[in-house]
Amino acid sequence: MEAVTRKRLVWAAVGAAALLALFAGVRLYRMWYDRKAPNFSGTCELYVRPGMEPSDVVDSLLASGIVLNKKSLHRTLDPLAEMRTGHYTVDAKSSSMYVARMLSKGWQTPVNLTLSGTIRTPEVLARKVGAQMLADSAEVADFALSPDSLARYGITPAQLFTMVIPDTYQMTWTASVSEIFDRFRKERDAFWTDARVELARNQGLTPAQVSTLASIVDGESHYAPELPTVAGVYLNRLRAGMPLQADPTVNFCYGYTLKRILRWHLDVDSPYNTYRYAGLPPGPISCPPKNCLEAVLYAQRHNYLYFCADPSFNGSHRFAATYSEHMDNARAYQQALTLRQRQK
Repeated sequence: MEAVTRKRLVWAAVGAAALLALFAGVRLYRMWYDRKAPNFSGTCELYVRPGMEPSDVVDSLLASGIVLNKKSLHRTLDPLAEMRTGHYTVDAKSSSMYVARMLSKGWQTPVNLTLSGTIRTPEVLARKVGAQMLADSAEVADFALSPDSLARYGITPAQLFTMVIPDTYQMTWTASVSEIFDRFRKERDAFWTDARVELARNQGLTPAQVSTLASIVDGESHYAPELPTVAGVYLNRLRAGMPLQADPTVNFCYGYTLKRILRWHLDVDSPYNTYRYAGLPPGPISCPPKNCLEAVLYAQRHNYLYFCADPSFNGSHRFAATYSEHMDNARAYQQALTLRQRQK
């Protein structure tokens, strides 16, 4: 009887040891899996906003459909005491523990801040920044319109778009407003190499004046092949002491609300009205893209002083050296426009 009892005790001990070994093995496997095994089948761009809880992040990752082991994700992320706000990239090489460490230590992946399209006002710039970054658009607008904020860059609000060049900027999603504008200045300084400054000087302009003229060129034409020709017209007018008489500057005076510039609009009393005041306006009337900046720096050399829209309505212009030739071009355009309107 005692032998049977001993045998039972031995088997019980063996069973308990086996269970303990199995439990330890499962635990060790889970630890290994959580720390080392890739737990995702693809890539997910994860945005952790202020106030988010670990459960919110887990839900976002599960919604992406790339999680292989949900329990592993819960084991590693649910206990997190702190997550840092930011943008993170989870990819197929990531383990659950790596994601947890990434979130707790703030190992952010930079985002692309792309400034493209027509940017005519600080408010539009602010909306584009706010749509892509954590920074609030209202805060960006306040900064862009504040003389005190811009003084650190040596510019005024009227000169804002001499510093901002449309491009794609890589930076952390959580960058502060001042850090974003610091980056704009850095890229502006990188664009204005000694060679480009010399090109501007050859045109009789400073880099800031190039930006101002480029914004007018951008407002006049979006037909890329003729941009250097348009820039050349305005440079010829500046050198001859003629008013620029640029319609986009008049539209700027009216907050870009005019669909068509009429004669009485030309009387608006503003330093930006280039029909009334000679020379360049106080600053850019929009954020000029690089191709317009280059168009001014490499402006075409010619004797044109005038241009008007081409009657073919293809977006290009006809150029003229004399006023009489210009009026012939203008009449041709008006006749084509009248015919087009009648046909509609």
